[in-house]
Amino acid sequence: MGKGKKTGGRHLNKWQMTEQVRNLFQEHAGELVDIKTVFRELHINTHPGKLLCMDVIDDLLHDDFIIEQAQMRYTLATKSTVMEGLFQRKHNGKNTFLPDDGGEPVLVAERNSLHAMDGDRVRIQMMARRRGHVREAQVTAILERADKSFVGRLSVRRDFAFLLTEDRTLSNDIFIPKNQLHGGRDGDKVIVKIVEWPDGSKNPIGRVVEVLGQAGENETEMHAILAEFGLPYTYPRAVEEAANRIDATITPADLAGREDLRNTLTFTIDPRDAKDFDDALSFREIANEKSSNGKCYEVGVHIADVSHYVTEGSIIDKEAVKRGTSVYLVDRTIPMLPERLCNNICSLRPDEDKLTYSVIFELNERAEVRRWRLAHTVTRSDRRFTYEEVQALLEARHEASEEDYHAPGDHSPLPGAEFEGDKALALRPVEDFADALITLNHLAKLLRQRRFAAGAVDFDRPEVRFDIDEKGHPIGTYYKVAKDANKLIEEFMLLANRTVAESIGRVPKGKKAKVLPYRIHEQPDPDKLLNLSQFVAKFGRRLKTTGSRQEISKNLNRLLHDVHGQKEQNLVEMVALRAMMKAKYSTINIGHYGLAFDYYTHFTSPIRRYPDLMVHRLLTRYADGGRSANQDKYEALCEQSSDMEQTAALAERASIKYKQVEFMADKIGQQFDGIISGINEFGIYVELNDSKCEGMVPLRDLADDYYDFDERNYQLLGRRRHRRYTLGDPIRITVARANLDKKQLDFAIAE
Repeated sequence: MGKGKKTGGRHLNKWQMTEQVRNLFQEHAGELVDIKTVFRELHINTHPGKLLCMDVIDDLLHDDFIIEQAQMRYTLATKSTVMEGLFQRKHNGKNTFLPDDGGEPVLVAERNSLHAMDGDRVRIQMMARRRGHVREAQVTAILERADKSFVGRLSVRRDFAFLLTEDRTLSNDIFIPKNQLHGGRDGDKVIVKIVEWPDGSKNPIGRVVEVLGQAGENETEMHAILAEFGLPYTYPRAVEEAANRIDATITPADLAGREDLRNTLTFTIDPRDAKDFDDALSFREIANEKSSNGKCYEVGVHIADVSHYVTEGSIIDKEAVKRGTSVYLVDRTIPMLPERLCNNICSLRPDEDKLTYSVIFELNERAEVRRWRLAHTVTRSDRRFTYEEVQALLEARHEASEEDYHAPGDHSPLPGAEFEGDKALALRPVEDFADALITLNHLAKLLRQRRFAAGAVDFDRPEVRFDIDEKGHPIGTYYKVAKDANKLIEEFMLLANRTVAESIGRVPKGKKAKVLPYRIHEQPDPDKLLNLSQFVAKFGRRLKTTGSRQEISKNLNRLLHDVHGQKEQNLVEMVALRAMMKAKYSTINIGHYGLAFDYYTHFTSPIRRYPDLMVHRLLTRYADGGRSANQDKYEALCEQSSDMEQTAALAERASIKYKQVEFMADKIGQQFDGIISGINEFGIYVELNDSKCEGMVPLRDLADDYYDFDERNYQLLGRRRHRRYTLGDPIRITVARANLDKKQLDFAIAE
């Protein structure tokens, strides 16, 4: 470390202290230096000297000479004042620059933006920092324009038009010359590209690239939601034609080297409206070699072998990479693969031979895996089941969990009644499968118990879905609840995913695992967990947030179990969910916290998720003795898949929000009971008890007092009357406004 005079800081003025501190950091560029090291190396041992040094440190932080990497730990800031990176446009004019090197975001005021658009790559120049203000930069060059389009409603005047858009990245409407309307008429929903934004002009200039249809029509609005998130709603003709050229015939060459399981009892279990069946289960009882008493079972998890038909680098594969996932809106599915593949050739439809990739387990009665194998197979599904059918069978035979009988939904036929399968779906009588389904349900429950005992987190919250009429209009809502039939499939898919991930990722010490896309889930944010612990203490609950990953998970599960059925259940579950991180894909394995798995991947849905297709290809490659794949290539594909998964989720939520507003549009003035589902500085979010539709009571409409937002305690507090609105509180509201363009429901507190 650097040499300093033994002054204790007493005889140095601020200028001298600044020089010494600057020299110290420059001598140790690239090193992390904590405040105690600064005091020690500069021989600062008096209280006044330390106070002066801290004042100098603050100045150097303000001047961006050093950066605080952690509390009281600093590094020299070696960045140039000229940087390149990504521009993020905000509708409030407080735009953000994200440096390429991953540094801290920098504010770019609208006047300094050079009219850069959201997603543009730009070059910026750091501006002189004003005392008491955040760092600012100005855009000096736009290096690469983002291929961004805007969706909105046309307002056509006599000589020109405007696009009225709700895009939160743009505060100004887009001016459109009359000759750039592309046939669009007043009130149409359209897609617009910006062609220029002249200096000094308030509005950008754009052109219509596609007319979606008249605003308010269901088809138009669903396409508009997809376009808003940059998602396709049609397939390129060349991709469709490539899919149509695929020969679906299974030849002797296709069967060579495959294990033939066509005579093993096999079936699919899916939602009633499913068309793409990408997984099936097979079941047979086998001899127990270790004991003459206990039973042993062979359970096969069979997955559509999409990789046989979709080759890497093909036109279909490139389109699948771009899409990343199938998208599920309220009233439709936008598939990752062309319909001929996902609903026909690859779909494990009953009474059809199919090429599959299978994980085949031998399990004892305790659901312990004795051995397993991975094999390319040919299978034949004997029957297609819906979840409702299997659940009805389990309930009729008294095999369902007790809570299933009390869950929302249909429970007919009642326990003890004779069960008959859906004849429209049946190829064989349901009785042929009863013993297999009951045994698999028993094994799945044991697997589930073991998973939670290992620390998996239990977040089973009912999902609300809409009943839609033939015009796409929502006419009612219903609960989608995970019951035993759903959990049966879930547990065996989890077992298959975990097993194949372990087969690649778990290697002897000193050896490097081959590249594989993993499904990873980080531990909860420690600060949010601590906040949750302090929050639940108000209800007399305890949550210990220290210890091993397993201990924290068990404590969290204990909390969720204890509040089940209590008035604070919904509130605690919501706050706990917000402490969780988002799962994503990566070739760098850190395990899956929520599932309590050290190794986990996605193998079981290659029809609708691109990472599963990657995993199939790599497993085949490694089984054939191939070398490890290029990690950079697959990490980039993982990032693309994670991004598209998040985009698809946003589009799905937008479609749900639109249908919620549409469902409530004819209920203006009516009163409903609900709970406070969210609070922020703009108002109170309320979820209605019956329909689960969510709207907001804007803060501006709470005219009885001035309210402060208490972020830590999830509440609004009135200054004069001390009225509190807290997350989870019951509340009665009146439906005030329903704006379909903004997908926004406004409520008012009922008198």
